[in-house]
Amino acid sequence: MSSNTSWQDLAKAKKLRQQEAIPPAWKLASPPEYGALDVRTFPESPQCGLLTSREIEITNTTDVDALLSNLATAKWSSEEVTRAFYKRAIIAHQLVNCLTEIFVDRAIERAKELDKYLKETGKPYGPLHGLPISLKDQVRIKGLEATIGHTSWVGKYSEDDAVLTKVLYSCGAVPFVMTNVPQTLMWPETYNLIFGRTLNPANRTLTSGGSSGGEGALIAMKGSPLGVGSDIGGSIRYPSTFNGLYGFRPSSCRIPYSGAVNTLEGLDTAPSVLGPLSNSLSGVKAFLKAVIQSEPWVLDPLAIRKKWDEDAYRLADHGNGKQLCFGIMADDGNVIPHPPIQRALKVVEAALVAAGHKVVPWTPHKHQELYDNVAKIWMAAAAEDINAVLSPTGEPRLTTMAPEGSAGVADVGVTYARTLSAYELWQIQKARTGLREEYLAVWRDSVKYTGTGRPVDAIIAPVAPHAACPHGKTPISTYTAVWNSLNYACCAFPVTSVDPVQDRAQPRSEFLGEKDRRNWELYSPETFKNAPVGLQVVGQMLEEEAVLAMTEIVDEALRAYKTVTKAKL
Repeated sequence: MSSNTSWQDLAKAKKLRQQEAIPPAWKLASPPEYGALDVRTFPESPQCGLLTSREIEITNTTDVDALLSNLATAKWSSEEVTRAFYKRAIIAHQLVNCLTEIFVDRAIERAKELDKYLKETGKPYGPLHGLPISLKDQVRIKGLEATIGHTSWVGKYSEDDAVLTKVLYSCGAVPFVMTNVPQTLMWPETYNLIFGRTLNPANRTLTSGGSSGGEGALIAMKGSPLGVGSDIGGSIRYPSTFNGLYGFRPSSCRIPYSGAVNTLEGLDTAPSVLGPLSNSLSGVKAFLKAVIQSEPWVLDPLAIRKKWDEDAYRLADHGNGKQLCFGIMADDGNVIPHPPIQRALKVVEAALVAAGHKVVPWTPHKHQELYDNVAKIWMAAAAEDINAVLSPTGEPRLTTMAPEGSAGVADVGVTYARTLSAYELWQIQKARTGLREEYLAVWRDSVKYTGTGRPVDAIIAPVAPHAACPHGKTPISTYTAVWNSLNYACCAFPVTSVDPVQDRAQPRSEFLGEKDRRNWELYSPETFKNAPVGLQVVGQMLEEEAVLAMTEIVDEALRAYKTVTKAKL
């Protein structure tokens, strides 16, 4: 870059190139009014008018297994599926600002190659044959930029694909867009000084979550059937839950990360992980199984050599799934969840009992200590790392996600302290090992009260003590980061949405602390109108297959409960 180029000029030029990449025929002639909150079905409306009935049918097929079947049998070509999702993604972008990289011709050409292969060989190219997949703006694609919202990385074109991109290509997928993130990635919201703010499709006054907020918003708009996010403290699970999706946070090194750009690179003791977001659990499974079966450890030196375990997926270590015992965590001991989250927990508990499973209360063990510990690890040299990235252009480090002039901005919970010495960091990591040993012992001791002869099979907990918040008011809580600290596998799943009748504000006079009081003050049903509500299933380290299977059981129990009771979920 020229020494005379300002960060503002770089941001403006990049944004202009992005807009020029949108096909003119896909631009909205009559977008919804600014005050229109819920825009999820706008792409199908006559006012939009850009999608054909065939394209609406394709993009409304949220079951990824069904999509893959239609692609593998040539009922639908990869070209038409990719084009349909691309058009809907561009429409979504114009409504909620979810994309960064747009490369239509390249993706369509890839889809044509896959169609040709299927026609010539009579078989699909791989387990993800022809499926469009969106990538968070840090999973490199050769020849494209991955700025993660930093102006100093504008113009730095990737010289190679990330390992995960290579794996997805080898599985037959069609990477077709990259999605928006917050500056530095270390936020539970999505806003940066290049691409701006991503909005929640269910209510555009609310956040889409972060740091995989572009993925969450895009998939909620059905602009992608399956996407890749990353999670260092909740960055897959926040956007999944805030947008009514399924999202999986695997234990570190199960999914390859090599070649992706990142914040806090070199922080190997509390690393970010890559994982899937989708409108269907079949999408989550398709991604995990395909990527793990590709043996990514051949390409990524940090990827664990652990093959897909079908016995674990069949819950061989969990009574074969016939009668599971779930620990239900009502709160984390620090902040009481809002009424919609409390209702979701009760509904899931009732559904599991009706399906013949057991539930027991789960008492959180030192969650605040676990959170404080991992936050110190994150911040050990964060200021130095982030300043090194921002300084070449003079781009300011964001200190809030709130719109300019907003009042009542929440404390996001991270503090950029002085850089710690190696010895100081070692002591923090040593303390975390002790906390992990304690937590494992507590989990192991639960065998005394489950009645199954096993400890609890999994924990069901909130993802956050609130649904998607107004912009600038999303604090980082222990509800997600504690499981990162323990390196446990987690799967977020949707349950319901905020209901002003069922979820009235609850009067309270006593609080667990200042954070609890602020969270209570934030809530009103009108503020959170339409907001999706979800929870997470938590298993132990490297239990990806079992956690996926148990989430499928929970999801099925919820569907059956809704059908039998006609409960409004």
